[in-house]
Amino acid sequence: MITVGWRERVALPDLGIGIIRAKVDTGARTSALHADHIYPFEKDGQYCVRFIAGEGHECTARVLDERRVRNSGGFEETRFFIRSRLVLGGHTWDIDVSLTSRRHMKFGMLLGREAMDGRIMVNPAASWLQGRPSHTPNPL
Repeated sequence: MITVGWRERVALPDLGIGIIRAKVDTGARTSALHADHIYPFEKDGQYCVRFIAGEGHECTARVLDERRVRNSGGFEETRFFIRSRLVLGGHTWDIDVSLTSRRHMKFGMLLGREAMDGRIMVNPAASWLQGRPSHTPNPL
């Protein structure tokens, strides 16, 4: 098990995101990534989505699913779900992540229980225990 704090720096290299601050949230079932200008399209028979993450970083990914999710305000919204490799410290694994506006949140990403299951133990009194992700592209 990897011990993490309540906030960590992670990377999503499949999306070209080198470093993004993530809130580790055991109360959230799914992970969420801040995305603006979400545009679904079809490419070579695959359902995909293009979006802007962080400060103008354009990303493209295959859509896994569209699901209704209850946000932190208690309201339901439909979100696109994609899959990406997550890098946390020196550890890497695939996670499913929803795309949503987190413009008014302090963290560009929320790491939920499904992404942590069987891998992570949270120390809520600590922060940044895993340091910067290793082997990542340029920081976002």
